[in-house]
Amino acid sequence: MEYHLLLPLKEEDRIRLKAGDKVFLTGEVYGMRDQAHKRILELLERGEDIPIDLNNSCIFYVGPTEAKPGDKVGSIGPTTSSRMDPFTPKLISYGVRVIIGKGRRNKDVIEAIKKYRAVYLVSPGGVSAYLRQFVSEIKIVAFQDLGPEAIYILKLKDFPTFVSIDTGGNFL
Repeated sequence: MEYHLLLPLKEEDRIRLKAGDKVFLTGEVYGMRDQAHKRILELLERGEDIPIDLNNSCIFYVGPTEAKPGDKVGSIGPTTSSRMDPFTPKLISYGVRVIIGKGRRNKDVIEAIKKYRAVYLVSPGGVSAYLRQFVSEIKIVAFQDLGPEAIYILKLKDFPTFVSIDTGGNFL
């Protein structure tokens, strides 16, 4: 199946998605990688406030490049997801419901996806210059000191993905 969906995804939208479905996303996502994941979890474990709202959020594993003069965004490509596996089950338990990345996930991530009815979407690697056309805006919202590992807000318009792991834990 093919779906054009608005973020944040409603639970009924997540549940109807099946491994292999094409999904074009429109809306805001958090762009973040392993160092931001680690820092967010450290803050949560200390009972401190975090700079983003994880409730029903979407995280895109991305380290965007600088925009060239006259461009809104630089290259936007997914980062290898397995690097985030140590952090992902906890972040899902705190409210993350959609993840965009590339590559396989471990069994703990798959179990968290099933338990919380989240979905893992993949976007092709190696085409970051192409994918930038689906991002209308990007800005740093937290942890600027981490450079490309900072947390970004990205506004997507029909961003192409495929369902790699659905809410039932079925995967490609």
